[in-house]
Amino acid sequence: MSYRVHWCLAVVGALALALGAPPPVRAQLKPLMPENPQAGPAGPALGAPPIPGASTTGRSTSGKPLSGKVITGKPKPEKATPTKYKASKPIPDKDLSLFPKKPQPGKPDTTKPDATKPQSRATPAGKASSVSAADNPALTTGSLAAGEPRAPSLTGDAGFAAFLRGLWPIARAHGVSKATFDLAFDGVEPDPKIAELTRKQAEFVKPIWTYLDGAVSDQRVQRGREMAARWADTLATVEAQYGVDRRVVLGVWGLETNFGSFTGGKDVIRSLATLAAMGYRGTYFRDELVTALVILQQKHVSREAMKGSWAGAMGQTQFMPSSFMRFAVDADGDGHKDIWTSVPDALASTANYLHRNGWKPGLPWGMEVRLPPRFDWRVHKGSFAHWAALGVRRADGGPMPRAGEAGLFLPAGANGPAFLVTANFAVIKRYNASDAYALGVAHLGDRLGGAGPIVAEWPVDEPPLDKAQRVELQQRLSAMGYDIGEADGRLGSKTREALRDFQARRGHVPDGYPGPLALDALRAAR
Repeated sequence: MSYRVHWCLAVVGALALALGAPPPVRAQLKPLMPENPQAGPAGPALGAPPIPGASTTGRSTSGKPLSGKVITGKPKPEKATPTKYKASKPIPDKDLSLFPKKPQPGKPDTTKPDATKPQSRATPAGKASSVSAADNPALTTGSLAAGEPRAPSLTGDAGFAAFLRGLWPIARAHGVSKATFDLAFDGVEPDPKIAELTRKQAEFVKPIWTYLDGAVSDQRVQRGREMAARWADTLATVEAQYGVDRRVVLGVWGLETNFGSFTGGKDVIRSLATLAAMGYRGTYFRDELVTALVILQQKHVSREAMKGSWAGAMGQTQFMPSSFMRFAVDADGDGHKDIWTSVPDALASTANYLHRNGWKPGLPWGMEVRLPPRFDWRVHKGSFAHWAALGVRRADGGPMPRAGEAGLFLPAGANGPAFLVTANFAVIKRYNASDAYALGVAHLGDRLGGAGPIVAEWPVDEPPLDKAQRVELQQRLSAMGYDIGEADGRLGSKTREALRDFQARRGHVPDGYPGPLALDALRAAR
């Protein structure tokens, strides 16, 4: 956008503010930057437990304009009784992001997800959190820094002040007033603890069964059932409006913030400013910071109430600011998209995210299945009717869906539980591009709906590969001529497809599972 356009937009915004109207944000917004460089929905969300070896979220659904009323004081407490809201049509698929998606010269590719480690939705890989491992045991399984370059150091108060001076023209061009800018940064200094958090490396990751033990604990299931009953009317309305299974919405809510019980206590502006001033991940956090300022300008939340994780994921949905701009919903009709304290807004925003990312109403995410003896392991995709014809049965004894297609998912290889997963399982991964996270959301939702635990036993005597071993496995596949992309230890679909082909050629069970046996076979290959 040219200097003249920026200047004109700034003048229009200033006139609008002088007349008491909200600044014309849509008119000035460039197409929004990716809500998550790792392709998740929300952002370095805090509650969703980082998982074993791995891979985001505008306008009120009621159509009402923002009230323009300034929110001051403490955030409004969660209402003692559920809030009902009038259903309306889902938000049209418009991109309200502030910054266009563009590669950063000289920066590593951060869009490749590690399919086994949760990176949150609505967040960059290895989402960060201010929540302790005691609050959420699954948070010990990964870190934001896995596979990331070392972050530069801040250059002291003078360097931070210079950063803010350079930030102001960008914020002004996006409709942020000087009053909002000054309020946002009043007394703000860099957070030295955040710089250290970006440098932590996760050498090992916990196996998926350990992750699920924490993600779908008895305590979480109990709290989830209580919250499902309390907000039953709201969940029913959200499900009818967006077509997203309420159990999956509950599963996301439960994994992200334990149903709103811990949403992070970090100052989002300070956290994002620290990361942006460091130049961490190029301009990603700078753009998220500017978007956070626009959220303040639009008065969706007060300055003191804008809390979240140390990497900037906000509220009960753990959306990054860019995800907020695209997917947050004012479901209770108060004129503010309040994902911090309004449960209706949080639940509708989550459903809107999933809806906008391709959720297919009426299609299950999948189910655990039993495979027949002498199963043909070369088959890994087909219709439910085809799977039934092959002798595949649901583990709970229920009937197979009459329509739809699914793929065979073996999160721990042929020796562990087997699942058939549909396109909706992939939509859950858009919230956090991790197999383990998506299975955690789906299984938690099922448990809240009355289903039992996973039936098959996990191969607990087969530990997962550490990062060095995962890199070695990829390097060996690459040396054999397989296209697995960069050997970075992040095991995505290319690595699994290559491994499946290698196993089939060697006469092994082609389950595509990157475990110790697969690495040993690659080492022994000539």
